[in-house]
Amino acid sequence: MSELFLHNSLTRRKERFTPLDPLHVRMYVCGPTVYDRPHIGNARPAVVFDVLARLLRRLYPSLTYVRNVTDVDDKINARAAENHEPIAALTARTLELYHRDMAALGVAPPDIEPRATMHIAEMITLIERLIEGGHAYEAAGHVLFAVASFPDYGRLSGRSPEELRAGARVEVAPYKRDPGDFVLWKPSPPDLPGWESPWGCGRPGWHIECSAMSWRYLGADFDIHGGGGDLLFPHHENEIAQSCCAFPGSHFARVWLHNGMLLVSGEKMSKSLGNIITVEELLARAPGEAVRFALLRTHYRGVLDFSDAALMEAKRELDRFYRALQKTAPLAEGDVPERVMAALCDDLNTPRAIAEMHKLADAALAGDQAAATGLRKAGDLLGILQTDPNEWFKIATSNVGAIGPVHMHAESRMGFSWRGIISDEGVELRIAERAQARREKNFARADEIRQDLAALGIILEDGPAGTTWRRG
Repeated sequence: MSELFLHNSLTRRKERFTPLDPLHVRMYVCGPTVYDRPHIGNARPAVVFDVLARLLRRLYPSLTYVRNVTDVDDKINARAAENHEPIAALTARTLELYHRDMAALGVAPPDIEPRATMHIAEMITLIERLIEGGHAYEAAGHVLFAVASFPDYGRLSGRSPEELRAGARVEVAPYKRDPGDFVLWKPSPPDLPGWESPWGCGRPGWHIECSAMSWRYLGADFDIHGGGGDLLFPHHENEIAQSCCAFPGSHFARVWLHNGMLLVSGEKMSKSLGNIITVEELLARAPGEAVRFALLRTHYRGVLDFSDAALMEAKRELDRFYRALQKTAPLAEGDVPERVMAALCDDLNTPRAIAEMHKLADAALAGDQAAATGLRKAGDLLGILQTDPNEWFKIATSNVGAIGPVHMHAESRMGFSWRGIISDEGVELRIAERAQARREKNFARADEIRQDLAALGIILEDGPAGTTWRRG
């Protein structure tokens, strides 16, 4: 069996993964806060940890994968008020959208998906333990965690107490003993969600939610905790503090994994820039497999620059894999090639695994059936190549006809037009793809591209000097 190595954010180095129980791996990943449609940044950790879960299930006899849902949060309250919508209706609707969009990206459901509102009792129990241990205190109707009571606070993020204080971005509440103290419980007015507690009617702070749910389903100590790099501080730092203090002698999660930032065409996604891309918008233009593959072409810890060109390239690579499977049918029996396994066991190195898949595709295009089998099995582990090749080209052609740089509209987010109007550069990209197909003597595919462009009003004319085009 291949040995698995993972980069532990806590120790800042790549380590051999040794589960607490070699027969049962336990993993917790921070899931969505359900107040809006999922965007491509939300999709990245879902896809990354889906691949890790697939790998762990292959390497170990059993995996319990927990991914929570935050359905009590001030962002939710604000959005419900803005929409004039009941909070329960908002969270139910947006959670359904999340499930739908993640399924379209090939993300399998976790084993357990706890909702914060169903685990208030566990949160209250943890807070009581923290108060009893001298790690939390009541003040002005709030319960706060005392960071000074936990000497290791800041270890995950690598920040000293002085840096943490200097980095405070909000005005410090007068009832805090220390500027870094964070809320475990806060009072709720009648118009907001609230639960009875020893400290009055209130609701939990964000950080205690994940500590309570991971404890409930995985215990005080478990193997892996994952999430986006933006959660490392303060969320994950605070989880460690409150969990280790609630259970003296515990270590909480042994390995911490964080995926890197996602940019859109070189810029951070933000409302002010108007470049937030929802998964739903992408699925209107590209097959879910292409979006998923675009997320896996960059190593999970690296900064991923998501652009129209990157998505086009991902789709072209998938086309090549599917052409290989179309040319040479895989055998019924087979296994994931060792080189692909070795890449994924090296800190989930998906770019290296994909490079190995291209070598398999080369051999499959030359008629090697064993290589085609390996390619299919590797695709299963990455959650791609899940469609019949002939069906893929039908779906991909109808869905991606206008992908690529296009004229901007008000609803455009990334250079795509959701109205299907293709730009000059987009046409050139499709012509280049057609030329490549003709060089590979894949004339059926070349004809499909011509037909795709014709459907968009683009007329191609082949001549001695190459292909020219005009709008019909």
